[in-house]
Amino acid sequence: MSSVEVRDQQPEPASSLIPTLPGSHYADPTVFSLEQSRIFRRNWFAAARSADLPTSGSFRNVEVGGEAVLIVRGRDGRLRAFLNVCRHRGARLCVAESGTVGRSIQCPYHAWTYHLDGSLFAAPNLNSMKDVNRDEYGLIKVALREWLGTVWVSLADEPPSFVDTVQAAVSTRLGGSDVIDRWGVGELALGKRITYDVRANWKLIVENFMECYHCATIHPELTDVLPEFADGYAAQYYVGHGAEFGAEVAGFTVDGSAGFTTLAGIGENHDRRYYAITINPQAFINLVPDHVIFHRMYPLAVDRTIVECDWLFTQEVVDSGRDLSHSVELFHRVNQQDFDACERCQPSMSSRAYAGGGVLVPSEHHIGEFRDWVVAAISG
Repeated sequence: MSSVEVRDQQPEPASSLIPTLPGSHYADPTVFSLEQSRIFRRNWFAAARSADLPTSGSFRNVEVGGEAVLIVRGRDGRLRAFLNVCRHRGARLCVAESGTVGRSIQCPYHAWTYHLDGSLFAAPNLNSMKDVNRDEYGLIKVALREWLGTVWVSLADEPPSFVDTVQAAVSTRLGGSDVIDRWGVGELALGKRITYDVRANWKLIVENFMECYHCATIHPELTDVLPEFADGYAAQYYVGHGAEFGAEVAGFTVDGSAGFTTLAGIGENHDRRYYAITINPQAFINLVPDHVIFHRMYPLAVDRTIVECDWLFTQEVVDSGRDLSHSVELFHRVNQQDFDACERCQPSMSSRAYAGGGVLVPSEHHIGEFRDWVVAAISG
């Protein structure tokens, strides 16, 4: 074996270290294509916030697993999801990211027109085609659930149990099935939304969010508020654990100043603490006493991920017009610092130095569990 081949091969890690995925899993479009079909088209996907579709005809167009999914609120008030594809010649029905279609959805190509429940009801010359069963040419339905004020969709013909996947991820992290209810996430209002275009693989972002080994290095504002993060142990390292605010910290704000009134359901066991939750494959929830931060990721390419981040407060706080900037700025800086780090890693995923992958330290063991979940998903 040549010296080059030796350097290209990942050595066996020490017993305290855990191997990561190989670099190709973050850089190879073929792997990303496999993930699209076997992860994002098979699991529940946090697609949008329910309140973003307030009235009949409101729609949101999102990409899930390489498919365009159209979420629409019907005249009966229900949300439904369909593949955003006309059944005639395949034209995209709605090209805008969001908007309102009124009482029906009409294809701009040949004017095939659908009710908001997806059924076909009109098309040029359709009445003369007596042998056409309109029921067979409605829009292709996509499974949809609403939870935590969020629209979750699944492209799978037989979606996995929502309780055993999405809800279980939350209850397992918090140590109880009803703990999340104390934040009343579904009743909170949008205070601020920031969309980030991250030039990095989606798994790098997930892995970064799950650990705090990097916190002392790149998150000075966060470790000022949550001093225990400086020791490298993320809140997700412990089931049910919330990182405690520093003794002199008044609120989860960029300067540690007071935020807003504690949410009504938060008792002393969860006050002055921060909880982070990862819901595979692409949602993060951050819980603090007075607000909630919700991330939704939209993987668009092997090296590009759109991240939509919502800061949620009580309706009273949002309506009051009070300054939210100190609360928003803390995690906005954390996001920028994290995404810069992920973008710094992305080019190296194609390097021969990372062909065999890297390693995880013991405090990152839960990333090893995420790695195993990915491998099992794309192998099945």
